Amino acid sequence: MLAIASAPIRKRAVNLTLNEGLVAQAKTYTSNLSATMEELLAVYVAQQQQTRLSRQQQADAVATDWNAVHAALGSFADEHSTL
Repeated sequence: MLAIASAPIRKRAVNLTLNEGLVAQAKTYTSNLSATMEELLAVYVAQQQQTRLSRQQQADAVATDWNAVHAALGSFADEHSTL
């Protein structure tokens, strides 16, 4: 479960288009569909943020490694520069 902030959280009504049969099935498992959807959406957002952070960390590591190789060996193109 995600931590809830102490300050009141503003909520607003939104319109969603969902599969009618799926909503009917979900209502058999929860008495508060809005809260359930909000919790699932919070988990989804957290997962997406973690994925984005992980990809950024991988890209940073690749750039660091490439810069180290470039610093140690130089660039192949340097040997063929016409400048």
